[in-house]
Amino acid sequence: MVIPRENNAPHQVVIIGGGFGGLYAAKALANTNVNVTLIDKRNFHLFQPLLYQVATGTLSPSDISAPLRSVFSKSKNTKVFLGEVTDIDPKKQQVILGDEIIPYDTLIVATGANHSYFGKDHWKEFAPGLKTVEDAIEMRRRIFSAFEAAEKETDAKQRQAFLTFVIVGGGPTGVELAGAIAELAYKTLKEDFRNIDTSETKILLLQGGDRILPHIAPVLSKVAVESLQKLGVVIHTQTRVTNIENDIVTFKQNGELTEIPSKTILWAAGVQGSALGKILAERTDVECDFSARVIVEPDLTIKDHKNIFVIGDLANFSHQNGKPLPGVAPVAKQEGEYVGKLIQLRLQGHTLPQFNYNDVGSLAMIGQNLAVVDLGFIKLTGFIAWVFWLIIHIYFLIEFDTKIVVIIQWAWNYITRNRRSRLITGKEAFLTPQTVNNSSHSPTTGKKQPVNL
Repeated sequence: MVIPRENNAPHQVVIIGGGFGGLYAAKALANTNVNVTLIDKRNFHLFQPLLYQVATGTLSPSDISAPLRSVFSKSKNTKVFLGEVTDIDPKKQQVILGDEIIPYDTLIVATGANHSYFGKDHWKEFAPGLKTVEDAIEMRRRIFSAFEAAEKETDAKQRQAFLTFVIVGGGPTGVELAGAIAELAYKTLKEDFRNIDTSETKILLLQGGDRILPHIAPVLSKVAVESLQKLGVVIHTQTRVTNIENDIVTFKQNGELTEIPSKTILWAAGVQGSALGKILAERTDVECDFSARVIVEPDLTIKDHKNIFVIGDLANFSHQNGKPLPGVAPVAKQEGEYVGKLIQLRLQGHTLPQFNYNDVGSLAMIGQNLAVVDLGFIKLTGFIAWVFWLIIHIYFLIEFDTKIVVIIQWAWNYITRNRRSRLITGKEAFLTPQTVNNSSHSPTTGKKQPVNL
């Protein structure tokens, strides 16, 4: 079914993806003289930077989500469609959603990125990543189920495997997960169990590069290492994971292989562009990089198609300093705002200079009263950085009521050191030691397992 266009209808802008890029592009075009259709396979905008707090029981999914129809309820020129785009026809200027076809004059593709397991996609079963609400709920299930299973486990080696958490990837997500799990084990849960001592929990953070948080200043990276170590996190840099199987992580460091039995392995390492990027590349002959991100022009269009923009995590924009811009919310936000403004100016016969990202800095939460902030001209650590991190994340939350809810939740957690969202839900919500992690493999033993290099 082709959705018809009225005669003499305004310029039709179709936006695929309701993340930061698509959301801010639509907001920039709200209540203007164009028609906007925002398509997403979810009916809500998700604040991904706080997903790790859902995974560790601090916040609930609804605390960091905003219904798209609510966000644009007062934007009379904006329609929201729930659906998944399966194809794009640049020649006919159409977007295909199963049996529905939506025409466009200008197309904005902002479908983000997925996890990358560097060719080892079967690892996903054993090491979930953190990109969606479902990912966060599954990660939360595994984390809290591990403590519950350890409480009932009588074998010492098995119990330690349940109390060993391995996080692969030392970027912001990995660092924040490591810090949050450490606070859970060593503070929040310390008095909640009778058969186990949660302070015996081991948390390993594995990073392929020579330091964690490589996007910030080395001095702040060092502070982050020291802060995590004080919390009890063991950090391994210049480490390459070679295998994840049978509740064992095998990694290579300094030429030596090490095997760590762990029932809870979390992935925070690689990302790759969404599948729609490859579809777009096939339909337009545009190039993609090694991470399946679409190579874009200086104005965020794609080669030979000035009416198709690609923004956010799906875009490889390397025109500013020769390197792709990082896949972070401020980049997507600024790109969305730029494209929205450029479309309006084009319709008036004007244009804009090439996109230029204004780097507002980088930051990462490590734990309560602990964070690092790199603003370029100033670097913050400790309590001041932690307060700054809180303010920035509250600012970027979309709806006012969400901001209030999160502030209240954070205040309560700060006072009580408790986490009210420690729910084990989803498949196999009630787990025995043999069923945690969805593993059908035999229990881990002290024996070496075959290493698949």
